[in-house]
Amino acid sequence: MTSAPATEPRSAVDLRDRDSASVREAGPDPADIRLVVVDLDGTLLDGAGELPDDTVATIRALRERGVDVAPASGRQHATIARLFTEVSDDLVVIAENGAYVTRDGAEVSSHTLDLAWSRGVVEHTRRLGARGVDLGVVLCGKTSAWIERTDDAFLGEVERYYARLTTTDDLTAVEDEVLKLAVHDFGDPTAVTGPDLAAFCAPQQVVVSGHHWVDVMGVGVHKGLAVRELQGALGITAAQTMAFGDYLNDLEMLGAAVHSYAMANAHPAVLQAARHVAPANTDDGVLRTLREVFTL
Repeated sequence: MTSAPATEPRSAVDLRDRDSASVREAGPDPADIRLVVVDLDGTLLDGAGELPDDTVATIRALRERGVDVAPASGRQHATIARLFTEVSDDLVVIAENGAYVTRDGAEVSSHTLDLAWSRGVVEHTRRLGARGVDLGVVLCGKTSAWIERTDDAFLGEVERYYARLTTTDDLTAVEDEVLKLAVHDFGDPTAVTGPDLAAFCAPQQVVVSGHHWVDVMGVGVHKGLAVRELQGALGITAAQTMAFGDYLNDLEMLGAAVHSYAMANAHPAVLQAARHVAPANTDDGVLRTLREVFTL
């Protein structure tokens, strides 16, 4: 499996002129690129959580040049696939923050959690709830996402990310291969839920994957691992890979690509880690950058 080389510091860009200057930075040679990995929320998707109008046309144009575009998200596989139905043939999907990777619907790699251990995590979140933490749990399996909390507030959050969703009276009775557990904290997940779960779940990893979401995953499982496994399956290197991201759960993914791009709206740590800065997601930053690099 190809290892990602250390990324060089990104070119200096006046942050006041980020949207205009970033696409003019010296980027990769388009002839070298074989894989473009793109986070969804806050990166490819617009402010309304929708695909920009030219997304499908851009993916098709890149395919004609031998370049795969792989959406990479904490979202469920079925949810990601639904967004890209017009280009589903041979589509590469990195789902569940890297725990599940497919190409044309066939599994490339997966990393699951022990079922009995996962049930213990569910029981622990119930204890957190009894202490007054307002949270809901999604058990993310290969066949479906599973929930036991069904109030409108929680369903409104969950249904955005899980197209295949099953309600159960008891999450600890579910029989499925568990890819991760996603915990939605209606408050600040970094205050109680994240640190508490990190201590309880060690040595498995706990990642704050959004402003209200905390993911519990296998140790070492992240989008970066998925990208490296995908690079190995495709027979390509980090130098042939572009990656776009905006949040903390994208850091390892950006590190697995020589040509890494933080969105202008990205978390400060992501802006620091990436080699380049792309315009904000609300300005079609990913598509603008791809059109510039590949002269589309």
